[in-house]
Amino acid sequence: VQLQASGGGLVQAGGSLRLSCAVSGSTVEINTMGWYRQPPGEQRDLVADISSGGVTRYADSAKGRFTISRDNAKSTVDLRIDVPEPGDTAVYFCYARIRTGTYLASRWADYWGQGTLVTVSS
Repeated sequence: VQLQASGGGLVQAGGSLRLSCAVSGSTVEINTMGWYRQPPGEQRDLVADISSGGVTRYADSAKGRFTISRDNAKSTVDLRIDVPEPGDTAVYFCYARIRTGTYLASRWADYWGQGTLVTVSS
């Protein structure tokens, strides 16, 4: 199982940006999916996550300008950033809690994407 993130890059403040993450490989079930970010020299923190039923949770710093969504049929999770600010500059990581194996013999584990760099210029 792999997670592949895309959509990062250089963006000007005040624009809009969408990050996408796709799960590939054999899975039995995908539970929570989400995004974390790690600014330069800082720790990795939650931005937002979304349950398989569509319930969302946002960090206080992400409320209002970030929107998380997922497509269960495609096993993807997106993060839209509206009016990005220089303070949003970070490496963004997607993750998913995934059950693999078979229905009779399976295990849950957290999987992470490789990270995509978002740089917001003022």
